[in-house]
Amino acid sequence: MPESRLLTMNTRLEEQLWHDFHPNMIVSIHSWLMPRLLPKYAAQIEERVYVEHTEPVPARQVFRPDVVIHTETAGEGRAQASRAAVAEPAILTLPMPTEQRERYIAIVSLPSREQVTVIELLSPANKRAGADGRREYLRKREQILQSAVHLVEIDLLLKGERLPTVEPLPEADYYAFVSRSEYRPAVEVYYWRRNERMPTIPIPLLRDDGEVLLDLQAVYEETYKRARYDVRLSDSG
Repeated sequence: MPESRLLTMNTRLEEQLWHDFHPNMIVSIHSWLMPRLLPKYAAQIEERVYVEHTEPVPARQVFRPDVVIHTETAGEGRAQASRAAVAEPAILTLPMPTEQRERYIAIVSLPSREQVTVIELLSPANKRAGADGRREYLRKREQILQSAVHLVEIDLLLKGERLPTVEPLPEADYYAFVSRSEYRPAVEVYYWRRNERMPTIPIPLLRDDGEVLLDLQAVYEETYKRARYDVRLSDSG
């Protein structure tokens, strides 16, 4: 039988449907992990909420004159003097804050429900230079890195700033970072090109229990097919 074509990351997801893909991929990761975690652990979907301040693209501004000069009779002048002159305003745009919600996965031990590992799937706002979403993400990231919780970060986005590391990242399109609390500041960085199969990465648990494996390729393919991105992005490469 002919070998099936590798389903690689569709870049139009990033451009057009990331708001739809992100929660779908989170659900798929959750579904993959749950049977591999029970009965000692469970995966639960959590939500981070923050306010994003975005600068709107300025529209063409139309200004109207504040003063109109015209001739008038003496009677008209007295009548006008009894009323205050009202200038017509220019209509501009206020930068409005918007509430943003980002899902992630927390692995907890049972029955204590102590948080063991956090799994993040990065969003464009987490990688946009100077954005509230990036500042909020890096702040939460630092809190985890200073704790005993493991951190797994999956970056399936081509655009934006990469996660900070002391040494330069290997040349690649996509990355997964596995930060085990007992080995920090060392971090395992998995990396691959768009035309390559996504790796299977470890999800660390408590020391005595080792880790479970997350097959990113299998999870991505399940998400892609279930959400029918083959139809919704039918003109993509």
